[in-house]
Amino acid sequence: MKNHNNTIIQFSGAFLMAWMLLGATNAQAQQGRSIPDKVHHAEPLYNDLVRDLGARKGEKEFNVGADIKKMGKADEYGYLAEYEFAPIDRLGLEVETDFAYTKSKMTNFSSGNKLERLRLSSQYSFYVSKKRATTLAVGYTQIFNFVDGGTAFNPFFVAAKSWYSNWHTLIYTGPEIAYHYKTRTAEMNWQINTSFHYTLPQTDHFIGLEVNQEIVSGSLETTLRPQVKLGLNDKTAIGMAVGFPIGGKENAISSFFRLIYQL
Repeated sequence: MKNHNNTIIQFSGAFLMAWMLLGATNAQAQQGRSIPDKVHHAEPLYNDLVRDLGARKGEKEFNVGADIKKMGKADEYGYLAEYEFAPIDRLGLEVETDFAYTKSKMTNFSSGNKLERLRLSSQYSFYVSKKRATTLAVGYTQIFNFVDGGTAFNPFFVAAKSWYSNWHTLIYTGPEIAYHYKTRTAEMNWQINTSFHYTLPQTDHFIGLEVNQEIVSGSLETTLRPQVKLGLNDKTAIGMAVGFPIGGKENAISSFFRLIYQL
């Protein structure tokens, strides 16, 4: 088991090094290079993507978000910061840090802000068709869990289609394999996230529904997240989603806010 543990750690380290090298590598600049096709898709607010689908070289974005959950015995607050960029056409990379804060309603105890996770992600759009208004992509996320003491591997697939310009559908799915260093055990959950959006004509505003589903120990847990996004200007947008859990152990309504800034 010790060798298996070392293999997991070495794999995580190798991925981290490869990810950093890939992010630092730029394609040679070409004068007058043609701009690749790109289809506009409405991106879900809660389980967002790694850069836009069909990303173009040089695109950059910074996000901050807050997740607020009112529980029976405690209030839970989550904060995130993301930096996304495209070093080459159709490839997006992302660094995300997740912070957590818990305040008990029964005592004066509070956990204080602590770094909960670090996520390193990549996403490549291998099929972009303006004629069919469709984009397909594959990606991978390496998750380092500092609270639980472990790491997780999350390969994923994305399919998105725009209908009549203003209607958008998207599916994001893949397994998440979590490995715990202390117990030397692994477990796999399966994520199925779908979204449906309507963008207001000639604007960057949308309204929609995100359905976040996870298969955990053979049972399906679902959260519905109706959401709205407002484009403040060409570079800045804000979004809000409300989470309604259906089934599973979770029974608390949550709120999520995101500020998006295109660099």
